[in-house]
Amino acid sequence: MSNETITLVVAAGCGVLALATYVTLILIPAAASYSSWWQRIAAAFLSLYVVAAFVIAGAGGGAGIVWFWDRLQD
Repeated sequence: MSNETITLVVAAGCGVLALATYVTLILIPAAASYSSWWQRIAAAFLSLYVVAAFVIAGAGGGAGIVWFWDRLQD
């Protein structure tokens, strides 16, 4: 396997794992909290805000590491 193939396999695996985690830990409990179908759809839609917050927090943490990397190496 080439390095590019390994990178793509790892990225795809991480994507599948992230999707499974989102469905298991966020989407299913949010939808199960309501009895009406429209409330479940609304909860599923609003759970995307939770995912967006996690993405922003992760990007901010990654940007902080990149920004301060030279100071962290000392």
